Amino acid sequence: MTTAIINVRIFDGEGVLDASTVVVDAGIISAVGGEVPAGAEVVDGGGGTLLPGLIDAHVHTNEQSLALALTFGVTTELEMQGTSGGDRERISRNDTLADVRSAGFGITPPGGHPSELFPEDFDPDKRGAGGPPQGEPPLMPFSTTPEEAVAYIPQLVARGSDYIKFMIDDGTVEGHPGLPMLDQATLNAGVAEAQRHGMLTVAHALTVDATKMAIEAGIDGLVHLFMDRPHTDEIIDLIAHSGAFVVPCVVLNASMMGITGAEFATDPRVSSRLDQAWLRTLRASFDRYPHGNIKDVLASVKALRDAGVDLLTGTDASVPLPFLGGLAHGASVHHELRYLVQAGLTPAEALRSATATPARRFGLDDRGRIAEGLRADLLLVDGDPTTTVSDTLDIRTVWRRGTRLTT
Repeated sequence: MTTAIINVRIFDGEGVLDASTVVVDAGIISAVGGEVPAGAEVVDGGGGTLLPGLIDAHVHTNEQSLALALTFGVTTELEMQGTSGGDRERISRNDTLADVRSAGFGITPPGGHPSELFPEDFDPDKRGAGGPPQGEPPLMPFSTTPEEAVAYIPQLVARGSDYIKFMIDDGTVEGHPGLPMLDQATLNAGVAEAQRHGMLTVAHALTVDATKMAIEAGIDGLVHLFMDRPHTDEIIDLIAHSGAFVVPCVVLNASMMGITGAEFATDPRVSSRLDQAWLRTLRASFDRYPHGNIKDVLASVKALRDAGVDLLTGTDASVPLPFLGGLAHGASVHHELRYLVQAGLTPAEALRSATATPARRFGLDDRGRIAEGLRADLLLVDGDPTTTVSDTLDIRTVWRRGTRLTT
């Protein structure tokens, strides 16, 4: 079936096009602009805006969460710790779920981050955590020496990791100072070995010092933004000159500081798509670092943007549990876009950070833009989010590989 989406403003992942028609055939964008093919199903966009499907560049996910994300127009989630990569082939064929890429589990010492986030009696197999794991147990690459980190890299690659994550965290921000942490030599060796295998490398780093360690190791991307102090010209220049991208996850930093998503959850465009467990979670917060300053985080985002650093939209959404609160799959991408604009990005720059930029930086060459030959992962919204970014929530239709989502 050929589908022609007409009468739309087209944000192609970079900017607004002159064209107003997109043709989809067999799950692929076959034309941008031009005439409507004879016999095509016509979808009249009514003057709304057609966007590439959104990409969340930092999640911890499962099938239920991938389904939820898709209802918010998020057609790809990039998992930064978890087991979804093992189901990737099956998920890739299921057009009721967002597509996924995964790091598997991150390299961290025994007892290191993220163990401190969970209560001692927490059972990941119970409700809210995605149910019991399927198949062989996940590879847990606990490392305390360069040799151990190096040895785990080919194992992670063999298990299907799409990129390699390194945890650099002494627990200060989470209220657990003195947490076991990778040292510089182990980090350096692991990053070098991953890159020798042709793998993209990313780092969890919530402090300026951890960020410096990651940059010294030659990391390709930072999947958090430091929150322990205001930025300096030195740290911004260090990141910019390294070429690393940054996923600020401002919604996560806000939650760590005790700022909930309660106000955001009052929007019926949000609440109507979430069940009670997710609403309770969104209205809560991590509240691990209450003395942090969200204004400092926003100022750091602006400084990175001004320095030309690639910024990617990410949320760190995980499971519907209040102690991991302030976040919800899909919904929090739209919340993060607002934070990025509040920090000083233009709406178009924020949209780029959720479409073309993450696709480019993660090597997803078949998506993130509206162009001939690419996947028809599309989001149709009323209004114009290139001028009013909150219009991204005025969702009319979502397509995943050209298949219209029915809810």
